[in-house]
Amino acid sequence: QVQLVESGGGLVQPGGSLRLSCAASGLTLDYYAIGWFRQAPGKEREGVSCISSDSSTYYADSVKGRFTISRDNAKNTVYLQMNSLKPEDTAVYYCVTDRALYYCPGYELYGLEYEYDYWGQGTQVTVSS
Repeated sequence: QVQLVESGGGLVQPGGSLRLSCAASGLTLDYYAIGWFRQAPGKEREGVSCISSDSSTYYADSVKGRFTISRDNAKNTVYLQMNSLKPEDTAVYYCVTDRALYYCPGYELYGLEYEYDYWGQGTQVTVSS
């Protein structure tokens, strides 16, 4: 059974940092494109960043220069390093992948209309003073 498990969320002050992890079991992540999405209260889920199987990376304009996506194939884990956090970054963050996707067409993979194989359960990030 394939599972994606996010961790690393929490409460942080504006300007602070967090590193989110997306760990997989039952699937070798380095073969696939991995995306991070987020959903703020009352808002639609949106793409944040994506990393291709060749480690090419893509970012939404709202996080470019502040967030860094990376992968550690030995740990079968993808990370999202988030620096200079802002209150508007408050959301539940999800990682997602699909066995048919190896490359990111952009920061939001194929968007929300695509039926991805696997979503994580999400991790809450709250940026507040």
